[in-house]
Amino acid sequence: MNLVDRAVAAVSPERGLKRQVARRKMEVMNSGYANHGASRTKKSLLGWLFRGGSPDEDIIDNLETLRQRSRDLYMGGATLATGALKTARTNIVGTGLRLKPALDADFLGLSEDEAQDIKRTIAREFSMWADSLHCDANRINNFYELQQLACLSYLMSGDVFGLLPMVPRKHSIYDLRIRLVEADRCCDPRDKGGKDIKGGVEVNSDGEIVAYHFANKHPLANGVYDISGWARVEAFGEETGRRNVVHMMESERPEQRRGVPFIAPVIESLKQLGRYTEAELMAAVVSGMFTVFIQSEAAGNPLADGIDLDDQVDTTDDSSYELGNGAILSLGPGETANTANPGRPNTAFDGFVTSILRQVGSALEIPYELLVKNFTSSYSASRAALLEAWKMFRMRRSWIANDFCQPIYEEWFAEAVAKGRIPAPGFFDDELIRRAYTKAEWHGPSPGQLDPQKEATAAVTRIENGLSTREREAAEINGSDFEQNHRQLVREERMRREDGLTATPATEGGEKTNAENDDDDLRREEDQ
Repeated sequence: MNLVDRAVAAVSPERGLKRQVARRKMEVMNSGYANHGASRTKKSLLGWLFRGGSPDEDIIDNLETLRQRSRDLYMGGATLATGALKTARTNIVGTGLRLKPALDADFLGLSEDEAQDIKRTIAREFSMWADSLHCDANRINNFYELQQLACLSYLMSGDVFGLLPMVPRKHSIYDLRIRLVEADRCCDPRDKGGKDIKGGVEVNSDGEIVAYHFANKHPLANGVYDISGWARVEAFGEETGRRNVVHMMESERPEQRRGVPFIAPVIESLKQLGRYTEAELMAAVVSGMFTVFIQSEAAGNPLADGIDLDDQVDTTDDSSYELGNGAILSLGPGETANTANPGRPNTAFDGFVTSILRQVGSALEIPYELLVKNFTSSYSASRAALLEAWKMFRMRRSWIANDFCQPIYEEWFAEAVAKGRIPAPGFFDDELIRRAYTKAEWHGPSPGQLDPQKEATAAVTRIENGLSTREREAAEINGSDFEQNHRQLVREERMRREDGLTATPATEGGEKTNAENDDDDLRREEDQ
């Protein structure tokens, strides 16, 4: 209060108060966003409770609750949550992302034939490791099964970790193993030693992640009341630069260290919808057990007659009443049965649930049709829904390829070169040569087709007009490999001609037909 205000207040307290009120209003006068979303005076926003924090405060401080609620919904707390997570997992990874070596032959100075030979060697060696259980530290899953497990865990818990130890085993050529670690195991040690550790992730003064801290026991395991120790694992080897940990998570904010469960934004909606569904289901069951009441002079528990004593499940609780299907119950003297129409099944149930699920699907980037597997619209609408969903699936698939598959492949490749299984001169001498050899593509299951004939015709049109390649279309349509398809088709066509099922086409001037040229190419490949 300035001098003038004090003087006015001394002469006329009422006017002094009005001057103070006017001054306060001037201080909170809105401008820009303060007129709208940031307004503190609009009645519609006065009840909005909010408080922002850093990524560590907003995410890490709430992760334990979010993880457990997400898992509870997946395990039966809400069937739609289970469906959403499995739908995402199945479309992102499915049966697994398959390796297609794509080394830079031009940079490495390799001819086309030499490059193809090395690619086939790489694919053969990697398949020997990836298809076996030896790639798993627990010896339970192969590489492709580990992919779907890692994907589901990352969606359910927010992130997942993969350790890459070297563990020699009998009857296994390669020593690289993958050990998946659930998100809860990465947590703050009791003694941080003055280091910047939050959520089990240690960073240096530049904000670079340098190590992860894993508890020796799962914090939520039965009988684990106090964790006795942690293992500090460097993100990259200090001397070799070898990657020791792969960390799968979706980053929402800069400087974020831990991931958020996939269904975190809709946990409340899914839980409330699950409760509503259970209530409607119970109401429908009770409605189906509506009974007939008979009034008599004999006394007794009217509901006790509805079910035979041998069939009752809770006879020890006098306050428990059991209903049966089509029961006929007696009433005591002076008692009258008051029936009510429960109105079940509720005709508004489907419309209300559909409306909520559309909002849930929008938040998860999974269209309603795919979320509930209900394709009753037109072909165009159903295809549009699938195309929209696959934008998200492809994005997350690329994340898994970059953050999980490719780093593991590079570590495996280094071991294969070190053991002489794959010829790669200069691999350990030059980082650029290393990148050229380990360049790869990862192809997963295709989206599928609503109308295979239309989509196959469209693929042919793209190829003929130079808008796509046979290799890409084969991977997109059914996830197959064009080169394998080509060799198999040549082999089949040759067999059909040899058995007289197909006439050999004649050419002018004694030139070889395309089929004969294909035969020659195939024989050369088989000889090699």
